[in-house]
Amino acid sequence: MSRKELFHLLQAELSGPGGTDDSALARTIRSLLSVDPSAKGAAALKRICQDIARRRGIQEVLNLLNRLEVSFGFRKPALAIYDHTLHLIGGAQKYGCTIAHALQDDFEVTLISNKPVSHDDLKNWYQLDLSRCRITVIPIPFYEKQNKEFLDPAAITSRRTANPFHLISRQSGRYDFFINNSMVEMVYPLAGCSLFICHFPERKPSTYFYVDRYPHLIYNSRYTAGWIQKRWGLRPDIHLYPPVDMGGEVNFSAKDDIILSAARFDPGGNKQQLRMVRIFKQLAQSQPRLLHGWKLILAGGSPSDNPYLQKIRQTIAVDRLENVQLRVNIPAAELKGLYQKAKVFWHLCGLQQNEPELVEHFGMTTAEAMQNGCVPVVFAGGGLLEIVENDVSGLLFSSAGQLSQQTLDLISEPQRLRSLGESSCRRGQTFARTVFSARVKEIFSALLSDYRMDK
Repeated sequence: MSRKELFHLLQAELSGPGGTDDSALARTIRSLLSVDPSAKGAAALKRICQDIARRRGIQEVLNLLNRLEVSFGFRKPALAIYDHTLHLIGGAQKYGCTIAHALQDDFEVTLISNKPVSHDDLKNWYQLDLSRCRITVIPIPFYEKQNKEFLDPAAITSRRTANPFHLISRQSGRYDFFINNSMVEMVYPLAGCSLFICHFPERKPSTYFYVDRYPHLIYNSRYTAGWIQKRWGLRPDIHLYPPVDMGGEVNFSAKDDIILSAARFDPGGNKQQLRMVRIFKQLAQSQPRLLHGWKLILAGGSPSDNPYLQKIRQTIAVDRLENVQLRVNIPAAELKGLYQKAKVFWHLCGLQQNEPELVEHFGMTTAEAMQNGCVPVVFAGGGLLEIVENDVSGLLFSSAGQLSQQTLDLISEPQRLRSLGESSCRRGQTFARTVFSARVKEIFSALLSDYRMDK
């Protein structure tokens, strides 16, 4: 009897799920299948699986069978990446999609969403061809009844409400690898190897908190890692800066007099675009000659029902700010064109905020702007301190007044503006997608080696 026949015999005789990380058991199983590929070996392995089911549950048996399939090369490992906001444009979503793109040749990748989203959507938003990935949409009844685009996990405040994300927990058990990229701590991982990506620990441990059940915790910046330890008491083990792939040849002579902001129009106003409008209006009024011809362009994603975005529109209309433009839910190619044209990049997230989650956790759009020679003038806090070197590859400010003065100084000193733009372009390459993808492949090569019982 071949190893493959032995495996399928076991699969037919066992009516359930499973798996284990016990290295001694792994060695026993490997020995049974390589040295004694016989009916006797099958019977011994069946007894092992039945014992695992009694002691650890049927899911562990399913995980074990999955692990054996991959170990013996019967199929590619199956990997799922879950994101409850995959249907909305955002930096965290790009992070997860770029992981999928890096791994889709070596894994059978499934993107799990709770709302409809297409391959074309993801390609337009992130310039990523994910055609080799499957997209699975799993509606969550609790949120479907609310008929809202954004599924807010914070709406679950006690165990009197059943955990609506158990649907995703059960789904996770079908895969060899499961990545929770959605910042939903209520998803209990059941896969053979599970990873939680923390873009920032926004919610403190409370009802249905299962992050500590994930063997691996990925963090996107040292700022985030510090708050994971402070807020959750957990020590993240994998550092992976976000991917930034907006680079290209920069023509500084072709740039226009544009100050650009690129950030999601967060319904709570966290990215502070309305404050940018007011600051720019004041600058234009106080320095009309210097600001003549300059424009402020605010680009970003937004759900269709967004009172904060509507307030920005109203302010621009009422004040007749013809030099302020909005670009909402634009594709990546159009955003890149704005980066290439803009001279200055503003990012206010964190200004006058006391809560750490309201400070930029990393700042992907800042790095994108830098790759295109935009000079970042950004708040001095959070992950932005890991991107921008003050007065070398950009400028850091701590107040609105300082932002205004730094911007005026740049506009009045074209040579300094050009020099900082060139430095920011070089610095931005540190966070290139190629660097990110190489790191992802390195991480998962090691994880897969362990999963296959190679050691």
